[in-house]
Amino acid sequence: MLFLDELPEFDPRVLDSLRQPLENGEVSVSRANHRVTYPARFMLVAAMNPCRCGNAFEPGYACKRGRIDRCTSDYQARISGPLMDRIDLRIEVPAVTAADLILPPAAEGSAEVAARVAAARDVQLARYQAAGLPQVRTNAEAPASVLEVIAKPDAQGAKLLRDAAETMRLSARGYHRVLRVARTLADLDSAEKIGRLHLAEALSYRALAEDVRQMA
Repeated sequence: MLFLDELPEFDPRVLDSLRQPLENGEVSVSRANHRVTYPARFMLVAAMNPCRCGNAFEPGYACKRGRIDRCTSDYQARISGPLMDRIDLRIEVPAVTAADLILPPAAEGSAEVAARVAAARDVQLARYQAAGLPQVRTNAEAPASVLEVIAKPDAQGAKLLRDAAETMRLSARGYHRVLRVARTLADLDSAEKIGRLHLAEALSYRALAEDVRQMA
């Protein structure tokens, strides 16, 4: 796992160098007459503020740099569209208030979530072994050609995905990444078929990423 805090503060050239390993799990280094390829499969986790000062969406806040939407778009545009296209999930996390701290704990704790994740990974491992792909362990590693078969949605889901692909202008990469996420959500629900709800949730994560991509 690679965790990058304050993502837009990194040099854009450094961030774009992550595109190759995020795509194929390898990194190539070329020097003079030699080219060496190393395994580099990792999970990228990144965190960022909406703007440089981090107060853009605070109630009643007036940015000293000008209009808030301009300030946030300038800051977030430091992340290139091709890199954002490779980020499957983007979650907005609001600030924690004092009232939040006194709320009762969630009904499902970390141990329960970990058990569901482990079960979903076992399902995926068995799926790809049965398909003659022992080197593939998760949906994230599945080839696009295989994904078209194992992540084929039902009729309602297919219509939703088709409409969303046009509205959100999904790239081919984005389209397949939505299918991967939806297949994983279905696995977490122990569902054999991808349904409309799974695709809707997967698209909701992509929609937030697409907003930033369009700014860039």
